[in-house]
Amino acid sequence: MSKHLNNDDFFHKLSDLFESTTHSSIYLTQKRMTYGAEVPNPGSDTKFPDATLPEPTSIVIRASNGENKQGRKEGKKVKLSTIVEADALAGFFAKYADVCKSRMSGLKKRDRSKAKEKLKAKKKKLGAGEVK
Repeated sequence: MSKHLNNDDFFHKLSDLFESTTHSSIYLTQKRMTYGAEVPNPGSDTKFPDATLPEPTSIVIRASNGENKQGRKEGKKVKLSTIVEADALAGFFAKYADVCKSRMSGLKKRDRSKAKEKLKAKKKKLGAGEVK
């Protein structure tokens, strides 16, 4: 597994990943790190037993591009990760949101007019078939 980047390097490489990707997906994930913390038994009376940990935990943020098998064989797969400490979460997510928003401006809105037209035609066809 690759070494985790510091937060600033992660943002820099994430920006580069957004710029270099033109046609495939970019996957962004986050996961809480537990460090072997003792989590209460799920059979206890609390609704969410892992929500009451004694201290806040760090999270790991991962980003990767959606390269297919051929791209992975050619070494085009990019994997990034960083660990964010609990006390730095607010500042990290503010910068994370800015990077994601600024790099996603090139996306185009999904055109749903064709689907609406098909639905209208289907309703019209069904409606005309019932009237005799």
